Amino acid sequence: MYTASGKSDKNSILTEHAPLVKRLAYQLKARLPPSVEVDDLVQAGMIGLLDAVNRYEETHGAQFETYAIQRIRGAMLDELRSSDWLPRGVRQNMRKIENAMNELQQRLGRPPLETEVAKHLKLSLIDYQELLGESGGHQLLYYEDFHDADTKEHFLDHFCNDERSGDPLQDLLHGDFRDAVVYAINALPEREKLLMGLYYEQELNLKEIGAVMGVSESRVSQLHSQAVARLRASLRERAWTGLA
Repeated sequence: MYTASGKSDKNSILTEHAPLVKRLAYQLKARLPPSVEVDDLVQAGMIGLLDAVNRYEETHGAQFETYAIQRIRGAMLDELRSSDWLPRGVRQNMRKIENAMNELQQRLGRPPLETEVAKHLKLSLIDYQELLGESGGHQLLYYEDFHDADTKEHFLDHFCNDERSGDPLQDLLHGDFRDAVVYAINALPEREKLLMGLYYEQELNLKEIGAVMGVSESRVSQLHSQAVARLRASLRERAWTGLA
């Protein structure tokens, strides 16, 4: 990792961590529509890795790989944003689902069933589930997705403490935003809560989760999209009602 003069050997570090970039790219690709090329994610991730090598210092107090993962994922997400990878229609459809869930949650006082959401949207259950399946990848949260059209105020601003550290990500992860996410996850139906735990904590893929839950891989994808829609609706609602 270091030359005779004590300086880091960038080429060696890049070569050693290239498999990490590919692994992160495939993990992200699994959540995205087929139109996204994994090679584009890998290329962006390598740029992020190079940036990490140039910026990292031992005094950061973190292992290099931990620091690099943040930079690699950030570069991949930046690439997705710049390429406008998600069709406008998908965003609009998911926003309709989120709004329906929010309205039904307030009316019923509990998470709505699939059949109830479908009926609210005037869709058959099969059409609603197909809509969920087509919306894979919408789980990425964008800052611009969460703003109030009337006040022009941004959702995430509600979750930043008055005493900010200067690092917006850390402010969110350790502030009210984290509490709001935990609240939203705990409010999920048990089946969807299990799915999210298997996917994000145990890092199982959709096929493996399907085997655990006794459903098809496509059904897992539908349930995942639905769970994410519930989370996004809950976060937006808690932000604008001042409950966070």
